[in-house]
Amino acid sequence: MKKLLLLGGSRYLIPAIRAAHELGVYVITADYLPNNFAHRYSDEYRNISIVDKEAVLSLASELRVDGILSYATDPGVTAAAYAAEHLGLPTSPYESVALLQNKGRFRAFLREHGFNTPFSKSFRNPEDAATAMDTFHFPVIVKPVDSAGSKGVRRVDHREDIEAAARYALEYSLTNEFIMEEFIESKGFSTDTDSFSVDGELVFCSFNDQLFDAEADNPYTPAGYVWPSSMPARVQKELRSELQRLIRLLNMGATIYNVETRMGADGKAYIMECTPRAGGNRLAELLKLASGQDLVMASVKAALGMPVPRMTDPVYHGHWGEIILHSNESGIFKELYIEEPFRRWVVETDLWVKPGDEVRCFTGANETLGTLVLHCSTDQELRRAMESAKDKVSIELSRSVG
Repeated sequence: MKKLLLLGGSRYLIPAIRAAHELGVYVITADYLPNNFAHRYSDEYRNISIVDKEAVLSLASELRVDGILSYATDPGVTAAAYAAEHLGLPTSPYESVALLQNKGRFRAFLREHGFNTPFSKSFRNPEDAATAMDTFHFPVIVKPVDSAGSKGVRRVDHREDIEAAARYALEYSLTNEFIMEEFIESKGFSTDTDSFSVDGELVFCSFNDQLFDAEADNPYTPAGYVWPSSMPARVQKELRSELQRLIRLLNMGATIYNVETRMGADGKAYIMECTPRAGGNRLAELLKLASGQDLVMASVKAALGMPVPRMTDPVYHGHWGEIILHSNESGIFKELYIEEPFRRWVVETDLWVKPGDEVRCFTGANETLGTLVLHCSTDQELRRAMESAKDKVSIELSRSVG
């Protein structure tokens, strides 16, 4: 029986655990939180820090695993590649993975190789960032170099707010480093969805429309998605070509990517993120529903060195949306309320809280309360449904918490 070491323990791992079990694979989950949700679905749990690459290597060696995967778990991606490379297990090059996982190094690489990328600099000291402001144009985005889920991210429009934003970013950085970059205003919707490569070839490339809640505490945390994307076809074609060039430059292997892109107000195509892991918010699961192609199973097979099924760029079966359930205030959860006419569009409800649970306001993806999946026959119908969700879908609290 093959063994798979899965780093992390969030709900997002459950599809990967199920895929592995379908293949008859023994699954070990590992992190430092023994009560994490996914551990009840795995065959074995081990308590280690998944950001400690030597600890991951030691555990993987001890268990004699056949593959290591940090599925939809950003902190463990680099350690997984490090351990797999040392043990001769399937992986993309560790140095390439480490570069993609560090926003500062990634921006520098894009700039060096002629990709469109915003002007940016990395810092460890908030005062240094304030001093460097003469080389930037406002507005800027300040964020940790090594966090995901929009945690620690702030837009800054005034010089006097730089140091506070930098300190906030450092609260979420494992390496005590943050990046400041000029804000690229998006023309139309930005995109945030998953893609897949095999032996340096981009075999599955998807784009969507990424939606936000302007009233949330962190308005840069994704609050919804729409497939297919409304981005112009020429821009999608250019971005696909640039993603392919990036993957070849880094000699990437068989892996899933969470990719964020946008067309700037300047008309240029930008790769904002390309992290070698599945995205949060169940993106790969939505892509299977929408296109019939299983990126979750492909990720598990790739990690184990098994042949990956043939994939092509997605052809969507209708129009699909995902609503990220969240609350804009903290309190005690009472119920999810969906008005009856709205329910005709909902094909799946995945609620992660129960009455009496404490919920917190939406400052990052870690405060997600669940998801709704919508399916419509036309783009116009789907857009109407997504727009109406703010009035037709609500998180009801029994009481607020200060």
